[in-house]
Amino acid sequence: MTSRRCLLLAALLCAIAGPVAAQTKWPTRTIRIVVPYAPGSSPDVLARLLTDKLAQRLGQPVIVDNKPGAGGNTGTDFVAKAAPDGYTFLVSTNGPLVYSTVFNPKLPYDPFKDLAPVTLAGGQPNVCAVSNDMKVSDVKGWVQAMRDNPGKYNYSSTGVGSMSHLSVEILKLKTNSFAVHLPYASSPAAIFAILQGDVQFACVPPVAVMPQAKAGKLKAIAVTTATRSALAPELPTLKESGFPDIQALAWMAIMAPAKTPPDIINRMNKEIVAILKEPDTQQKLTTAYMEAIGSTPEELTKWMNEERDRWAPVIKHVGLKAE
Repeated sequence: MTSRRCLLLAALLCAIAGPVAAQTKWPTRTIRIVVPYAPGSSPDVLARLLTDKLAQRLGQPVIVDNKPGAGGNTGTDFVAKAAPDGYTFLVSTNGPLVYSTVFNPKLPYDPFKDLAPVTLAGGQPNVCAVSNDMKVSDVKGWVQAMRDNPGKYNYSSTGVGSMSHLSVEILKLKTNSFAVHLPYASSPAAIFAILQGDVQFACVPPVAVMPQAKAGKLKAIAVTTATRSALAPELPTLKESGFPDIQALAWMAIMAPAKTPPDIINRMNKEIVAILKEPDTQQKLTTAYMEAIGSTPEELTKWMNEERDRWAPVIKHVGLKAE
């Protein structure tokens, strides 16, 4: 009887200690942060700014794994189907996390069910830039060129349903103008397409635009946010340029596979938000034309739902469909 009581007591203690032991054991190996875009894109830059400091805080290596394709949906789907063991995370954006759910009925994942929010990490305006060959200097000239030459111009984006795609589509809608959309795997690729002459303009994150603009290789003419951005204060907003109904923020969020243990989600949130608040992190993000945000998982959930409500009518009105 005494032996049986000892066994029962030991089992009870193991059951009580189990969750604590599981928590203290994580992490025990390399953590992977998947970026569903190519190296050099804004999510990639953000992820690489986080990895070294996360490794120091967590005591294990943290690596970036680029899985571009399908406007960010490929890598996002990969994480949605990954094991929820705390060793795979995601840095994704508006398109794969919200907009694709509206216009792509064959999306192989549901970000609202298959992914767990960690934090809204950062945001930035899209910068609208035009080829020097267009010979326009402002938004009104750009729009007029599209109106005068329907079908003559192509524009690039970071993928179907991305903010860089929607920023131009809403402008086309509001101005009764036309240009052909050519999606690319990343913002650097979208800007390179302008430099190559394959497209004539794009609205993409400033990290890809501003270095080329400062080098005189293309012309940056506006930001898509409601107010001027501290990241490029010299650029007017679309509102200032005569189009008050058009504003958009490109944002980046950290996600995990659904059913990742809450204690791991909370630990990652705590560490990432702390890193984002560090002055040197904020300075590096500013240099890369990004602004740190940092949120709770609950705030990110609320934000994603608000974004879906905000843009779903626009997506449906424009008639966007997966290409």
